[in-house]
Amino acid sequence: MTGSEVSPSFRLAYVPGVTPTKWVRIWNERLPDVPLTLVAVPAAEAPALLRDGGADAGFVRLPVDGPDLSAIPLYTEQTVVVIPKDHVAAAVDEVSLAELGDDIVLHPLDDTLGWEELPGKPAIERPATTADAVELVAAGVGVLVVPQSLARLHHRKDLTYRPLSDAPESRIALSWPEDRTTDLVEDFIGIVRGRTVNSSRGRSTAPAEPKPKSKRTESGGTRRKPAAGASAGKNPRGGSGGAKGTKGGARGAKGASGAKRGKPRRRP
Repeated sequence: MTGSEVSPSFRLAYVPGVTPTKWVRIWNERLPDVPLTLVAVPAAEAPALLRDGGADAGFVRLPVDGPDLSAIPLYTEQTVVVIPKDHVAAAVDEVSLAELGDDIVLHPLDDTLGWEELPGKPAIERPATTADAVELVAAGVGVLVVPQSLARLHHRKDLTYRPLSDAPESRIALSWPEDRTTDLVEDFIGIVRGRTVNSSRGRSTAPAEPKPKSKRTESGGTRRKPAAGASAGKNPRGGSGGAKGTKGGARGAKGASGAKRGKPRRRP
């Protein structure tokens, strides 16, 4: 292999909370000769990583700044509040922002929700990361509002979470540099959008399966239907045949042999 013949590969970035397992599995099934490498990246650093060529595409949290990055929105996450299991809100199915008015609501520096106004009471200082904020919740310092996937990612046995109404939500998107929309990027876009391998927009198309042969062709041709009237009791030429004709012939033969003979007379 020469220096210019580099084996193709694909680098996929993903932010905390995103689980790309399903899409990676489909990639490996369709493009087994192209290795896919996963690159974990903090949500705030994902756009810069894509611009610098650290990944070919990535799952990011919207919004992404700048027209140089293309993005396909995929889904919106439920926002939840992470609380200790003995918190009063643990007894209800859903919590409103107003019900957090007496709580210290932690606001980590890597927060992914676009708050216009923070609920509850502010903490003395902001935790550096969401993981740090979860530790403070476990210590009884306050509560934490995050997308549901992050609550699951940082799950602890002594904590729980409840859906939070009236809160901003986080959206997940597939993003990549617009000027580097390669064939492999197009392949991955097709996988994420649910295109089949035979899609006209996909490059990796499977050969069409041969159509099964007709059973009539294998038997040597098409069977002809019997002509009208050609049944067991009819003569195809219009005359009567079969057992009825044989009976008539027998009567004719009997008539040709003459009258029936009587008994001989006895002499006196």
